[in-house]
Amino acid sequence: MTLFKSNQAKELDRYRKLMEPPDHFEDGFNWRTIIGAIFLGFIMMPGSMYLALVVGTGGSIAAASQWVTIILFAEVARRSLKDLKMQEVYILYYMAGLAIASPFQGLLWNQYFVQSDYAIAMGIAQEVPNWYAPSAELIKETGRTFFTRGWMAPIALTSIALIITYIDSFGMGYVMYRITSDVEELPFPMAPVGASGITALVETGESRDPWRWNCFSIGGMIGILYGSVYIALPAITGSILPKPLMLIPIPFIDFTSAIGHILPATPMNLTLDFGLILTGMVLPFWAVIGGGLAVLGLMTANPILYRHGILSNWQLGMDVIDTTYVNSIDFYLSFGIGLTVAVALVSLAQVVKPIIRALRPNQPTRELTHAELGDRRPGGLQRLIRNNVKRGDFSIFIAVGIYIFSSTAWISIASFLIDGFPWKFFVFYAIFYTPVISYACAKLEGTAGQALNIPMVREATFILSGYHGVKIWFAPISLPNYGPASVGFRVLELTGTKVISLVKTQLVTIPVIIVASLVFSQLFWKMAEVPSDAYPFAQLMWDLQAKTMCLTMSSTMEGGSLFFEALKLKWFASGLGFGVGLFTLLSILGLPTLVLFGIVRGLGQGTPAGITFEVIGALLGRFYFRRKFGDMWLKYTPVLLAGYACGMGLVAMVGMSIAILNKMMAPLIF
Repeated sequence: MTLFKSNQAKELDRYRKLMEPPDHFEDGFNWRTIIGAIFLGFIMMPGSMYLALVVGTGGSIAAASQWVTIILFAEVARRSLKDLKMQEVYILYYMAGLAIASPFQGLLWNQYFVQSDYAIAMGIAQEVPNWYAPSAELIKETGRTFFTRGWMAPIALTSIALIITYIDSFGMGYVMYRITSDVEELPFPMAPVGASGITALVETGESRDPWRWNCFSIGGMIGILYGSVYIALPAITGSILPKPLMLIPIPFIDFTSAIGHILPATPMNLTLDFGLILTGMVLPFWAVIGGGLAVLGLMTANPILYRHGILSNWQLGMDVIDTTYVNSIDFYLSFGIGLTVAVALVSLAQVVKPIIRALRPNQPTRELTHAELGDRRPGGLQRLIRNNVKRGDFSIFIAVGIYIFSSTAWISIASFLIDGFPWKFFVFYAIFYTPVISYACAKLEGTAGQALNIPMVREATFILSGYHGVKIWFAPISLPNYGPASVGFRVLELTGTKVISLVKTQLVTIPVIIVASLVFSQLFWKMAEVPSDAYPFAQLMWDLQAKTMCLTMSSTMEGGSLFFEALKLKWFASGLGFGVGLFTLLSILGLPTLVLFGIVRGLGQGTPAGITFEVIGALLGRFYFRRKFGDMWLKYTPVLLAGYACGMGLVAMVGMSIAILNKMMAPLIF
């Protein structure tokens, strides 16, 4: 038992030491990054938006396009005989992340939803508030344009929400980073992916580490070759032909209907993305294995649950989406919530005692010499509140103040817009729920590189509050989870960039994002109806999303609620008991508890789509490449993955540019 725990601790420590922060920290914001903001807003953002509408992979390629930006600016600087500093490259990377998340692309969904036949038939579209979208009649009257009086309120509300969100990025997420990184010293296995890629791109001449650049180049070539077929081909052909040509199915191959006789009620699909193999090599081995065990468990349990009448809504012939949806209603929604709560509880139980012990001053068992006293490390509380001046830290009390401001702003806006808004619930969440789930998620990010969340809390709150009508569902309020933000601050540290750089970056980037996002949303809507044959992914998936959204909203209207039918206490208790019991068993046997976090992730995905190749990558990395290259393999894989993302991004942006040009020139030609 002690051996397994010792090995797990060594593995986490090994990931922590994959990349050490530099001794020198600098401000990465300057005139070059200002040019970068304009480039990102008007070049990279439209490509990402178009990709999301056409092939639905805007989210995954969004990260890749960050590497495109870096490599372009780095090469331009080298041609000018001026290399970019690591801090400048990181700010470009961070800025790209801001720019590719288009805030006004949501308006395209809003206009579709209020005109959706299903929403109109259910009587929901007629109750959509005018600060969400104009009525369907007004949209048809004014045509496909956002530059009308009816869209002024939605645009203003989106802009205000964007500003509050960016201010909030320095709040609770920063507190979680200081706790999990500075006090607990968790490894954050995904942080070196971004940081290593940045390091590889800024190293030049004699300072360049050959293995780092070689790994990045190999990953980049793999990404270019695979992305040419997987992303660029569908994007380009989709702008010329009625339907895009896909040699590799996007987003997955669905086997559910074909194997329904053998494995009833079992969603079965496969995502053919080579990057998943590299991801499996980067993540901690036992976390990936836990995800694989969860998928195998689903394949075994679902037929049994179906034969016992628990998965009763499944019917032969259903595809993977419908199967996953009805299984969630019958069982997995309740079970998954219980299991997630269990993980949150065991995560807290794991670290509360060590944190309390760490926060106490160290009590020596003997009298220490003067030299030993000087070498003693400060306690956890001191590390938490003491700012690292070299790193550019700011007080966690300021971060807590930012969190209080943002929470108050969201609740106040929602209460102003909606009469009878259940603000007391959200005050409770802001005080208790959000900090707890954010810490549990940061813990999981720090150990397994994965996020953690409890689903349906917002929905359950609206239903249980007793509110009648659908207006509350459009409230500009959410239950944020700040755990993933801790990874970003860790990457910031690994690249030697001061926090003040992010503040300056946001001040410049926000106006560019607002203008560019609105302009290109208008452009895509003018080019063709959204959704339509011109945007195949949106046409395929938005109808299902609208039906699911209406189904949830109907729970606060007259009649019964499917949510109440799906939320079953006995299955919730089963998930809670399973999670706590499995963690206890693993602890007693001394087995890696990272397996539990992986199981939660696997059940959250619900299908073998991506986990299959992740497991293959984990096994190859552990039992072949690691034996061949030794511990250096752990340093190779983050750089390989970063290079792969860069290669995919380069190809995707070229494909999107050609597609957009074809669409814009078509009216001139014909």
